[in-house]
Amino acid sequence: MSDALAVDKRMVRRSFEQAAATYDAAAVLQNEVCRRMLARLDYIKLEPATILDAGSGTGNAVAGLLARYPRARVIALDLALAMARRVGARRPWWRGLFDWSGPRLAAVCGDIEQLPLAPACAGMVWSNLAIQWSNEPQRAFAEMHRVLAPGGLLLFSSFGPDTLKELRAAFQSVDRHTHVHRFTDMHDVGDMLVACGFADPVMDMEVMTLTYADVRELMRDLKAIGAHNVTHGRPSALAGKSLLAKVAQNYEPARREGRLPATFEVIYGHAWKPMPRVSPTGRPVIDIKPR
Repeated sequence: MSDALAVDKRMVRRSFEQAAATYDAAAVLQNEVCRRMLARLDYIKLEPATILDAGSGTGNAVAGLLARYPRARVIALDLALAMARRVGARRPWWRGLFDWSGPRLAAVCGDIEQLPLAPACAGMVWSNLAIQWSNEPQRAFAEMHRVLAPGGLLLFSSFGPDTLKELRAAFQSVDRHTHVHRFTDMHDVGDMLVACGFADPVMDMEVMTLTYADVRELMRDLKAIGAHNVTHGRPSALAGKSLLAKVAQNYEPARREGRLPATFEVIYGHAWKPMPRVSPTGRPVIDIKPR
């Protein structure tokens, strides 16, 4: 990835810090993808003792995960401290008093590319629309593999290359700066999983389309969820009225039935951390690759 397209991690953190208060009201797509991911768990037999919600945002998956796995503990981790604090506020005060096994929800501020967790501590890693904010998705997957116990499950969603294609096209002829984040192709994501040691990866994709009255409404929504431009190649100053007018003009040919579409290519994936191989005598088998 070029320097211009690389994500500025400090800007990502700042953006989501600022969006913590407005996120829940604007995260229509994120909440819908979360519901669809929870439904996928109906077909998976697993009883994890600990679940890591990697890139939890304000914790829209927490209630569903705790209800589905009543004996599990959820660790909700997010890069933005303000987001993590809102996750902590979701736990009813009385639950900590009457749950003799201890609180079932912990909120942690941390980076998915460098998880502050011990190896093999989680039976499941859940990540809903967070991996796309990583400059090195493979590093994030490697960290998720590290914290998963053998036999554990990774279940995640991310955005594919066609996401916000209309907005990207509208900006394309306006200036030489980057305005829309570049997203990783589904097949490349699958290759990363295998490279990190995951087994039996399953990938699929669907396209979701939101519609807006105008470009400003779309950009307000993106800002409200912290998803505005955080690339190193972004303009150094706020976009002026003339630039936004040109973008709006370029976007107009996409209008259908009075609304402007915004495409989101949603990638879903899951994979397992394999159990260690053992010999007939019960000793671990270690593959030695020739140099």
